[in-house]
Amino acid sequence: MDFFEILRILAITGGGLIAGSFINCVIWRLHTAENFITGRSYCPHCRHKLVAIDLVPVFSFVALAGKCRYCAKKISWQYPAVEIATAIMALAVTNIAVPGFLRFGFIDPAMAVVLVYYWAILAVLEIIFVSDILWYIIPDEAVVAGAVLAVVMQIFAVVSPMSRAFIFGGHDFGNLALTAVFSAFVFLAIVLVSKGKWMGLGDVKYAFLMGLLLGFPQILFGLFVAFFSGAVVGLGLIAAGRKKMSSEIPFGPFLVLGTLAAIFFSTPAVNWYLSAFI
Repeated sequence: MDFFEILRILAITGGGLIAGSFINCVIWRLHTAENFITGRSYCPHCRHKLVAIDLVPVFSFVALAGKCRYCAKKISWQYPAVEIATAIMALAVTNIAVPGFLRFGFIDPAMAVVLVYYWAILAVLEIIFVSDILWYIIPDEAVVAGAVLAVVMQIFAVVSPMSRAFIFGGHDFGNLALTAVFSAFVFLAIVLVSKGKWMGLGDVKYAFLMGLLLGFPQILFGLFVAFFSGAVVGLGLIAAGRKKMSSEIPFGPFLVLGTLAAIFFSTPAVNWYLSAFI
């Protein structure tokens, strides 16, 4: 690993931490219906406006011992967790979407657009993941933003055909659109049959987005991971006495987990399956 590779890794890590801090801001302000573009950040407990030294990703949380400088109330672990997760996933998706960039530093303009697209998608997925865990809500704004990004990326792939080689799955828009509609229809059927007890309309909207992002057959892998992990965690919480069979458990985080698993692992998983069993 040479000096410039280390420099690129540090740059993406630092950018990921800063992006994670902004994502935390967006998550909170979508919940409170505030503008996340303008306005100063503040403590959610005492509402004191924060200064620059309070907003340094991870460092401020550690330096303040996880407490607000002004009211001494505990700061949620969500903040450093999202910042660190964003940095890690930014590095991971860079290595997957643009192979060799971290090592060699050369990047085609089409590859650069695809990389920015995946960074933006990661931000959308994090917003959905955390919002559903905290408030059992999948923000419409995040779903719409993700869908718009997916459509714009497909338009770009038509204008710049070479970019399609770097888009996950390499599907055309027809495949993605049909997958999105069918996925949403299946989830809507589940909602109607269960009368909203098994999942909500937010999950239906996310299923549409998931289809646009993954396409067929990759969405099958993503849904398998989502339902399997959801079942394991749900049964674990019931066994631990944390939940009952009738308790509500947000499914959005598992759908996000399935989406990320499909992006990162579906290709090697399918290749392994084909080589091992077919």
